[in-house]
Amino acid sequence: QVQLVDSGGGLVQAGGSLRLSCAASGLTFSNYAMAWFRQAPGKEREFVAAISFSAGNRNYADSVKARFTISRNNAENTAYLQMNSLKTEDTAVYYCAAGRIYVGLKMYEYEHWGQGTQVTVSS
Repeated sequence: QVQLVDSGGGLVQAGGSLRLSCAASGLTFSNYAMAWFRQAPGKEREFVAAISFSAGNRNYADSVKARFTISRNNAENTAYLQMNSLKTEDTAVYYCAAGRIYVGLKMYEYEHWGQGTQVTVSS
């Protein structure tokens, strides 16, 4: 049974940093692209960042480029999202996702999802 467990969310002031983690089990982690999506209240879930199974390819939404960094540790079956210079508009529930693809930016490309972790950025 595949399980993705998101963690690391919390309350932070604007300009601060957080690091999200996604611990995977029940799959061959190194065969999967990993991604982070987020959903703010009243809005659709949107792409944030993705990393290929070998970490050779990383993609970011324009809104987070130069502030967020996605990474992975295949030996520990864990993906990360380092978020710096956080803004109030980054407030959302963040979801990690795993897909048996090279790398993707669309929700339908990912078949396994975490439960989400809340990130709240105060002004």
